[in-house]
Amino acid sequence: MITFPCCKINLGLNVVARRPDGYHDIETVFYPVPLYDALEIKKMNEDFPSDVGCDIKVTGNTLGNLPDEENIVVKAYNLLATDFDLPRIHAHLYKRIPSQAGLGGGSADGAFMIRLLDERFRLNMGIAEMERYAARLGADCPFFITAETAYATGIGDILQPADNASGNLDGYHLAIVKPEVSVSTREAYQMLTPKKPAKCCRDIVRQPIETWRNELTNDFEGPVFRMHPEIGAIKDALYDMGALYAQMSGSGSAVFGIFKEITESVDTLKEDLLWVTL
Repeated sequence: MITFPCCKINLGLNVVARRPDGYHDIETVFYPVPLYDALEIKKMNEDFPSDVGCDIKVTGNTLGNLPDEENIVVKAYNLLATDFDLPRIHAHLYKRIPSQAGLGGGSADGAFMIRLLDERFRLNMGIAEMERYAARLGADCPFFITAETAYATGIGDILQPADNASGNLDGYHLAIVKPEVSVSTREAYQMLTPKKPAKCCRDIVRQPIETWRNELTNDFEGPVFRMHPEIGAIKDALYDMGALYAQMSGSGSAVFGIFKEITESVDTLKEDLLWVTL
């Protein structure tokens, strides 16, 4: 059985408070993007000589590939296997979503593995139960259980409907630019001073997209652009090329631009570029 984990962008990202546990409360709108990995599982033959419940093969964009036992797909299997009688399986993950980009590709793979195991082996979990398991894999993993536009608070795990955000972008084109830069999320957080934004991102994304540039902000851009000015230069270039809105996604390093039409000038950027129609 096969499934296709999608990625996401953040429409606005505000770090609003530091928590007693050392994490941070955020406000953001998670927006699903039709750029996919592929994840396939098959039952392992009883005679196959493997001492693990889930062995995994990763192909495609394998930048930043982890040892098998640290792969979030394997972690998702092991998490469910503690509570359900799962057979041994082979998993094949084909990576197309750029890694270490702020696009949630790894989180999507883990959440979609939970969904896939639930469907394939008839575990009869509801959405709420799958979200609870997904939250144990990562803060933004629950979003990918339904992969529907959502307003996220807490550490990114408390989800509410975003109300018409998706309708604003129907038919627009998304350019995703991934520079060859790795961003330290920990360092970026250390350089931030949490504060409530002037206007909530959920309210801004309900407005016409032409108003977003002056109001919809990502708090990580300040420290990340100081550490890696080439990322900020990509955002400026996307605006120069006609983007209606441009922003770094998550804590980076990918930057996206929203366009009415695909424009060939973006192809001149000397970075990995993906076009997606929303």
